[in-house]
Amino acid sequence: MKSRTSLPPEDSRTDDGDEPFLEPGKPSKTRRKQASHDLQELGEALMELPATRLARLDLPETLRDAIDELRRVRSHEGRRRHLQYIGKLMRHVDPEPLREAVAANRLPSARETLALHQAESWRLRLVEDDNALTVWLREHPDTDAQALRSLIRAARKDRADALAATAGHPGAEPRKSRDWRELFQLVRSGLSGHTSASPAGDDDTGEDADD
Repeated sequence: MKSRTSLPPEDSRTDDGDEPFLEPGKPSKTRRKQASHDLQELGEALMELPATRLARLDLPETLRDAIDELRRVRSHEGRRRHLQYIGKLMRHVDPEPLREAVAANRLPSARETLALHQAESWRLRLVEDDNALTVWLREHPDTDAQALRSLIRAARKDRADALAATAGHPGAEPRKSRDWRELFQLVRSGLSGHTSASPAGDDDTGEDADD
């Protein structure tokens, strides 16, 4: 059983002359501080990686143990000190492969967020601009045009009614109707290349990141 990684002393100092992966020469104090902060952030981001992916990285055992220990540190001061310790350990490894691993792990989430924003943008265009339907059908010819037109008409009516109902209540959010949600799902399916003649119905999973 591995022993827990102890926290570094509060007055722990780093060896300024032993930083092979920081900028060569003698960087300014501000740049050195920023570089140290960047390494701490990278060390914290490594916690996001699944255990199998983290194990594939060529990390020194001391650094790997320190990252595992960080998951168990709860106090703000304890995390601050432990991140400083991790930042010190990170100075002895090449950070680029680690940044690439973190970025690759975050990529699916970034793609999903972009897809949600694109679907929301298209929904607003279809509801607010008559010409948007022509553009959509040209770009997505497999769409059930009749179903799409029906949803657009219903969503426009429901949106107008909802806006009218909240007109005298500043800050109130208009109610999102079923047609409004189904229009989003149809558009999202079309953008992902899985256009269906029937909208997604009551399944609102992943709908409206900004609603």
